[in-house]
Amino acid sequence: MQVTKKNLSDTKVQLTLTADAGQLQAAKKATLEIMGKELRLPGFRQGKAPLALIEKNVNQANLQTEFLDRAVNLMYVAALDQEKLRPVSQPEVKITKYAPFDMLEVEIEVEIIGTIKLPDYKKMKLAKKSASVTAKEVDEVLDQLRQREAERKDVHRATKSGDQAYIDFKGVDAKTKEPINGADGKNYPLVLGSSSFIPGFEDNLIGLKAGAEKTFTLTFPKDYGVKVLQDRKVAFTVTVVKVQEIVLPTLDDAFAAKAGPFKTLDELKADIKKQLQAEKDRDADRDFTDQLITDIAAKSTVALPDSLVEEQLERIITDQKQNLMYRGQTWQEFLEGQGVTEEEYRKQLRPDAELRVKAGLILGEIAEQEKIVITAEELDLRIKLLKGQYQDKQMQAELDKPEARREIASRMVSEKTIDKLVGYATAK
Repeated sequence: MQVTKKNLSDTKVQLTLTADAGQLQAAKKATLEIMGKELRLPGFRQGKAPLALIEKNVNQANLQTEFLDRAVNLMYVAALDQEKLRPVSQPEVKITKYAPFDMLEVEIEVEIIGTIKLPDYKKMKLAKKSASVTAKEVDEVLDQLRQREAERKDVHRATKSGDQAYIDFKGVDAKTKEPINGADGKNYPLVLGSSSFIPGFEDNLIGLKAGAEKTFTLTFPKDYGVKVLQDRKVAFTVTVVKVQEIVLPTLDDAFAAKAGPFKTLDELKADIKKQLQAEKDRDADRDFTDQLITDIAAKSTVALPDSLVEEQLERIITDQKQNLMYRGQTWQEFLEGQGVTEEEYRKQLRPDAELRVKAGLILGEIAEQEKIVITAEELDLRIKLLKGQYQDKQMQAELDKPEARREIASRMVSEKTIDKLVGYATAK
């Protein structure tokens, strides 16, 4: 087979393929054998008739169609192997010359992974940051446990810091009086002094009794999470529905025994510190890995295929939409809160999508250079462990599907590659 390659861009090529006689005869033979399995001819068992006889009795249009599909596929796969190309999209195929079973020339355009130039990653070093747990952090967890176990008593007095007030509230733009999306609630439980709401909100509720109504204006912080509310003046009208006094339990050995399998308060504190330290260590490891991959990516040269970036972008947005759905917010409400259109938001996300694609391609290239593979035994063990996490038989069956096995194997290769990079980066 003759192959002529033309680079249309760093990530797109045009292949002109001319088949040789052997390829065409092999494709024709395979096509007739498959079609013959369904053909019944007098005097022959099904599927056992001579190929010449099968060719005379099958639908000629179907024969040509299936032959071309098989021949083009064989030529395409052979060309990818010969030119060492890694496609990332479905090829666009155009038949430019064809004489049935004798001559075939096709023109194929396909997006590929371009040349990846890596730095000397084996010599790249990075120091791991250590993280320790403070007494204040332990006390904060203890306070959360006390809040969870606290007794709440209805009281008929004015609120004070530390009380839980149930409120109805509504926020409107201080100038236009238009309602603010998401700035309202009914019978909302708010612990005064918890700093759950924007600065000043909880302070305005101190001294109010159940049934009292108060209107006040606050300016949202400049760094507030919802862009459209940043530095915006909002008038709130709040009605106190109910006031509860929170009676916190005493921090003693009895409290520790109620919180878990602990005999003393010191044992509880030690366990909290241990759990917090493990969490900080995991966060530190993840931050270290992210920084290491980012450093390697910054020193690498990779032409990013648009289709991979768009695919990653869609994955990010799909995940965000699912998270919003769980929080009871629509995609449109989120965009309005950010003060952007969907097109503008996609542009904001694109650099993140590009970085993820670049990191994935780099890890793949390093895995290839390091000859990192996953054995069938390793994959089977991982799938067995994953199945143990699900009681649902259908979910367990999903893990046996070929696409699931490929995804899990790919993830395992990435894990092994990252472990290898961490070893290089931390070696003395």
